Amino acid sequence: MNIADRIDAFARLTGMTVRWLALGMLLLQFTIVVSRYAFGVNSIALQELVLYLHASFFMLGAAYTLSIDGHVRVDIFYASLSERRRHLVDIFGHLFFLIPSMSAILFWSWPSVRNAWAIREGAISVGGLPASFLLKTLIPAFCILILVQSASCLLRLVLSLKENG
Repeated sequence: MNIADRIDAFARLTGMTVRWLALGMLLLQFTIVVSRYAFGVNSIALQELVLYLHASFFMLGAAYTLSIDGHVRVDIFYASLSERRRHLVDIFGHLFFLIPSMSAILFWSWPSVRNAWAIREGAISVGGLPASFLLKTLIPAFCILILVQSASCLLRLVLSLKENG
């Protein structure tokens, strides 16, 4: 349980940190709209920065959402199950859906991320931020954070099943 607590604490720290990106994204988007429509000034780089903040917010905050069980779940049958059966469904989901899909995304995205870093891949658009390699790095970071948080969830679920028989 100590390991799961430490993983959850890291997810909480990450979530509490990246939540500020939402405020930054809001203020930046407001600035872009005002500068464009009030002053006729446009910046592709600032528009891409909103994209970077948005991607960072969701990709780095997903593990926190998993830690607080905040992901969307289709619970047509799930809600009516006993706690034990819900735990079994969750364990199945982690082992046969979440972990394999995150592992596959990590495996298949790594060459692209590695190549992007090797050439310091530039802007997505002309006049944009010259750091596309940083944006691509969010993909393996997302996968690793989710995999680690999934391990914490699995530990808690298995321990709960053992305690409640």
